[in-house]
Order: sequence, then structure tokens, then C-alpha cells
Amino acid sequence: MPLFALVIAGLAVGLDQLVQWKLGVMGVIAVAALSIGLRARSTAISGLGAIILVMLLAQSG
Repeated sequence: MPLFALVIAGLAVGLDQLVQWKLGVMGVIAVAALSIGLRARSTAISGLGAIILVMLLAQSG
């Protein structure tokens, strides 16, 4: 089980670095809002995170 947790933590750090490199600090905030909203089952927070991500991806594309 600890190996699985280590792999998941490594993937999370890798995703965080990729988002920060590509989309900056707002991308990290958007991913955090999306994940917190999904875990808390809050459609407002997850929707806000999703909207910010879409706007950032549309801008950088």
C-alpha cells in the first residue's frame, strides 16, 4: 500500500508541475478548486474551477 500512495503522490506532483508550467498560478488554483469541489460534492466550486480551466485553455490554445 505505501508504494501505491507514493506513486499517486508522484503523479499529483507531476500534474501540478505540468499545469503550473503550462497555465501558471491560475491553472493551479483552477485545478485545486475543481478537485476540492468534486471531493466536497459542491457544484459551485467545481464549476468555478472548470470554467477557469476552460478559459485558460482557450486563451493559451
